[in-house]
Amino acid sequence: MAKFTGLSTYSCSNCRNPVALRDDLLSKKFLAKSGQAYMFSHAMNIVVGQKEDRQLITGVFSVADVYCSSCGELLGWKYVRAYNASQTYKEGNFIIELAQIYKEY
Repeated sequence: MAKFTGLSTYSCSNCRNPVALRDDLLSKKFLAKSGQAYMFSHAMNIVVGQKEDRQLITGVFSVADVYCSSCGELLGWKYVRAYNASQTYKEGNFIIELAQIYKEY
């Protein structure tokens, strides 16, 4: 497991594998199955699953579930494509459920 000296990281709550940097946090105002979720511009140490179209609160998107590369825990999803022009800012970003991550300092 890599140590990111001086950087705040978010790690998998199951195995403490670092999955995102605080510097990549875009928003804390998202909802997922388990409740609150964060949007990140980048995620690391993850496995991206098959993409599929999914109806979400703000419309239909092509998304792919993301899993911890160490323990396989489902963390959230990646926005692959937005079908509504007003939602395209989400494309390429990651939604990680707050219940699945732990903030490291």
